[in-house]
Amino acid sequence: MLLVHPVTELIRFIPVLIATLVAGARADNPLWSLTVVAVIVAIALTRWFTTTYRITGDQVELRTGLIQRKRLSVPRNRVRSVDVEADLLHRALGLAVLSIGTGQHVDKREQFKLDSLDAKLVPQLRTALLAHTRGGTEAADAPAITPETAKPGATPDGPAVEIARWQPDWVRYAPLSLTGFAIVAPVVGLAFQYGFAQIFLKSGTVQDVGHRSAGVIAGVIALLVVLLVVVVSVAACARYLMTWFGLQVLDDGKTLTIRHGLFTTRQTTLDLARLRGATVNEPLLLRLARAAELEAIMTGTSPRQKILPQAPRTAVHATLAHLLGTARAQPPAPALVTVPLRPHGPAAHRRRYTRALGPLAAAAVVLAAISLAGGHIPTWLWIVLVVAVPFAVALAWDRYRGLGHAVLPAADGNPAWLITRSGCLDRDRDCLEAPGVIGWTVRQTFFQRRAGVATVVAASAAGKKRYHVIDLPLAQAWQLIEAVTPGQLGVPAGR
Repeated sequence: MLLVHPVTELIRFIPVLIATLVAGARADNPLWSLTVVAVIVAIALTRWFTTTYRITGDQVELRTGLIQRKRLSVPRNRVRSVDVEADLLHRALGLAVLSIGTGQHVDKREQFKLDSLDAKLVPQLRTALLAHTRGGTEAADAPAITPETAKPGATPDGPAVEIARWQPDWVRYAPLSLTGFAIVAPVVGLAFQYGFAQIFLKSGTVQDVGHRSAGVIAGVIALLVVLLVVVVSVAACARYLMTWFGLQVLDDGKTLTIRHGLFTTRQTTLDLARLRGATVNEPLLLRLARAAELEAIMTGTSPRQKILPQAPRTAVHATLAHLLGTARAQPPAPALVTVPLRPHGPAAHRRRYTRALGPLAAAAVVLAAISLAGGHIPTWLWIVLVVAVPFAVALAWDRYRGLGHAVLPAADGNPAWLITRSGCLDRDRDCLEAPGVIGWTVRQTFFQRRAGVATVVAASAAGKKRYHVIDLPLAQAWQLIEAVTPGQLGVPAGR
């Protein structure tokens, strides 16, 4: 900690150091920068003297702060997940950062994080913190854990089964997501904010090109588009490698461990007893490449707890089958992957096309009215409307094709499952077990009432909290609720 914290704090305050360096240069006094560096390092060093932690039989406690003392205390039976991170500096020093998740959304400053622990102590601490997930009285009788009593190199009990492993060729799916744009867009926006666009447009080369034919201008624009795609793809691949390199998903029957990272390694341990299902995310470009992402639906963790990043659909389905089948001892898991979904009928089909083509029709009527009133409508606006029609039709067709649901009834001691899918540009297939449903909402807008359909919302304490079955015929809505949670259907008003 005496080395890690000063380095991390200096990196964190680089803008302040640059400002003081400029101020010192103008005042011809370099002591400005040295004074600020000394203050930052001194504050960082005090963390080693003021930070203590204790793991008793039923509590995990952390005390920090010099001027303002802060004490965090978490009951051990409230621990939902344990994350272990180590960047390059931590790994070089044999250290790690252990974070405890309780399922509560807290401020970053209130997170329970043990920084710069000896990496050899982490497996024993992680096992002790998740002891209550193994049932019995192990958690209640767990002894206090300290650095002196922890056994270096201890590992969790029980052999772990590897259910997924990252493959190098998966990186080809990285450009098919929007992460590259998310990285490049702020840089481009910052460049334009500081006048890059004006400098570029006023340059002699651009002015010379502007006086030439439209073909040259179109070629330059095409070249810029290609260059943007290349840059975005490289950025997406780089981020993918840094985040998910070496991914391993391990299951020991009680906990799920996810390890990944190139420069900064991360290990997340989740309690399988809190697993309520899984979501297969299939954005449009990934779907066209026969790839997908896998997220776990769990209580007490992130709403989008990712298990697999962009990966082949076969790998995603195999991991899903194990996660909801072998890991839960439930034979119907393959059906969760392959079960055909029930379409929602002609009314839902008609609404997909109405919602896609309606705005275009309204825009055409407005433009026609302006034209008849003597206003001038540029030709390119009509061209845009005509070109948009086939795209809207394709969008409506794909949205209805992706709309559907299925119910796997309870059998052989296994609970019922609700499977629902919707979306086009960002399509999710949610598999939610019946015990994870804590309530239902049947919702109808004005236009849904006219069409005789409704949106059924399954409320859950896990994952995204709300799982929608969109534009289902109203008569089928009550049947769906009764099939998933028999006997829990309230009597609708007027029925």
